[in-house]
Amino acid sequence: MKNQEIANILYEIAYFLETDDVPFKPYAYEKAAITIENLKEDIEKIYIKGGRKTLEAIPGIGESTALKIEEFLKTGKIKYYENLKRKLPVNMDELIRVEGLGPKKIKTLHRELGISNLKQLEVAAKKHKIAKLFGFGPKAEKNILEGIRFLKRSEGRFLLGEVFDEARIVYEKLKALEEVERIDFAGSIRRMKETIGDVDFLVSSKRPEKIMDFFVSLPGVGKIWNKGKTKASVRMKSGFDMDIRILPQKSWGSALQYFTGSKEHNIALRKIALEKKLKLSEYGLFRGSNVIAAKNEENIYRALGMDWIPPEMRENRGEIELALKKKLPEIICRDDIRGDFHCHTEWDGGANTIKEMAWAAIKTGYEYIGIADHTKFLKIERGLNEQQLARQRREIDRLNSKFETLSPKQIQNPKSKIQNKFRILQGCEANILNDGSIDIKDEALKKLDYVIAGVHSNLKMDRKQMTERIITAMKNPHINIIAHPTGRIINKREECEIDFDKILRAAKETKTILEINSNPKRLDLNDINIKRAKDEKVKMIINSDAHDKNQLHNMKFGIFQARRGWAEKTDIVNSLPLKELMTLFNEKSKRYNLIL
Repeated sequence: MKNQEIANILYEIAYFLETDDVPFKPYAYEKAAITIENLKEDIEKIYIKGGRKTLEAIPGIGESTALKIEEFLKTGKIKYYENLKRKLPVNMDELIRVEGLGPKKIKTLHRELGISNLKQLEVAAKKHKIAKLFGFGPKAEKNILEGIRFLKRSEGRFLLGEVFDEARIVYEKLKALEEVERIDFAGSIRRMKETIGDVDFLVSSKRPEKIMDFFVSLPGVGKIWNKGKTKASVRMKSGFDMDIRILPQKSWGSALQYFTGSKEHNIALRKIALEKKLKLSEYGLFRGSNVIAAKNEENIYRALGMDWIPPEMRENRGEIELALKKKLPEIICRDDIRGDFHCHTEWDGGANTIKEMAWAAIKTGYEYIGIADHTKFLKIERGLNEQQLARQRREIDRLNSKFETLSPKQIQNPKSKIQNKFRILQGCEANILNDGSIDIKDEALKKLDYVIAGVHSNLKMDRKQMTERIITAMKNPHINIIAHPTGRIINKREECEIDFDKILRAAKETKTILEINSNPKRLDLNDINIKRAKDEKVKMIINSDAHDKNQLHNMKFGIFQARRGWAEKTDIVNSLPLKELMTLFNEKSKRYNLIL
């Protein structure tokens, strides 16, 4: 799939145009990039079906953008993009990853100091050349150095969301080969870690030659690192590596176990095996020369006296002790989720209408969807004011009245838990200001079905101030959910300085729900904090933070993260039927009078 490659170019075009204060166009290109990034179908296949007209039929893709995509699919380049790069010869993709550096600042750095890449930026910052520039100063220079150090620590790690779809496509292609008996992911991608070093495949086959040839010849392969009879490693054009290992059926289970768990998990298992006078390796569990278990992963764990442990939990954080006691939690799964409460629409710059988001939710199998557009403080996101929220409510009421008149057959969806009722809820994603107050009046907030609040500015407050800022917001009786509570952006921005123990206590006392944001760039709360929240019996919600109907599918990444944090169905509030969920909201405020 060339979707991500094209999306990245469109993002960069938007950045380049922004440096010259070009109106409207940067937003249009960014919107097109988001749409393409979240397409489930290969854009090249869409083009092959019907040419440029099929590209223009994609929401957010106009004639001009379609022409550029067509040019890339035909030639591998876009002249317009190449000309922009010649005009401002900087590595925009590299520099834009540094927190606090936007396109205009990058242009200033190039114009004043000749900075074109990350290495030059670091040298200039260390020599204190940046602090002297207008619009920067010592604090900005310090933040740039901190951002560069953070990028270096995460170097070589790719977001799960960046690699997942491409890895899944390769998985399906391999699975379709007649020579493949069994196939699965291994390593960090099977554990669904938020960042991935490389993608590992395990395959069982008696005829590995054709599989190896097929693997190294995949369309997305940019470089072959090595190719043997049963092992191969390639670098994809997307930038990450994929490895394959082929093994006999007889050792499938032991190999899958060995190549899935973290180093710490596997060491702990081998220690248990030794205590039982057994030996555990990728080839099997042995007593002397006799094989005790090897073919099935479940049998490996059973022979060690424990329950099978879900891959996401295999980090040696107490899961082995619980498995030995047969007390593993029954962690959340996709079918437990009934709806999504953090969805954006065209009202605040999203790609789709409320109606389009609702139908996408129905097709996903949800019972309800919550519209939570940004509020007025975020002007760059076209945040809504009190009057706009009131107008949006009227539209939602009108749409709900139409859904109520649909017959079960008209609304039927095989995935859906209910097939004759669907509800759109109105919320908002309000902004927590520096003092903990909210940028929308309480009088307007209390008319909504629920309220999400999040910190979107001044993220470098000191620990005490930031903690009090969030807790003050939690004490507002109209705030139900705290969005992306720690404010991190994976591989770009560290968590805000907060006292998370205090946040948890306040959430419990005020009955405020903490969000697990499923955006692959956020995944906030992270798995460690999810476990802490679970232990403190603080309720959580998994939301997609979708700005496009296709981003509803990002929910899976939040579910993976919740599973890594051991969250169960009872910990996640959007596993509840709507009536029960609204009752839960009512425990904090009695303002709801929703007729279900």
